[in-house]
Amino acid sequence: MIFSIKEVSERLGIPPHTIRYYEKEGLLPHIQRDPYGNRKFEQKDLDWIDIMMRLRSTGMSIVTLRKMVDLTVKGDSTIPERKEILEKHKLELQRKQVELDKANEAVNKKLLFYESFISVHS
Repeated sequence: MIFSIKEVSERLGIPPHTIRYYEKEGLLPHIQRDPYGNRKFEQKDLDWIDIMMRLRSTGMSIVTLRKMVDLTVKGDSTIPERKEILEKHKLELQRKQVELDKANEAVNKKLLFYESFISVHS
């Protein structure tokens, strides 16, 4: 099945300009075009955009994503390098999760204090 940029935008919940930006940055190297120059997306392209959006939302840089794309284009021999990039990213996510858990705990303690203060003074 072939999708237009509008359909991709709707399915993934991202604006078309983000998809165009990803392409301009070299993150979508295999997007096909019709005779009129319109982008034609296949399901594999949507899957690729989806994983890139998730990696971006977790803080992976465009530079690192571009490196992943470049390695992917070079073929399966680069899988160890791609795995290493993702392992490093995972470690960073785990570090950030610990920080978020501590922040969440601090907020919860403060909320409990406020709740007990309000109940005593009501």
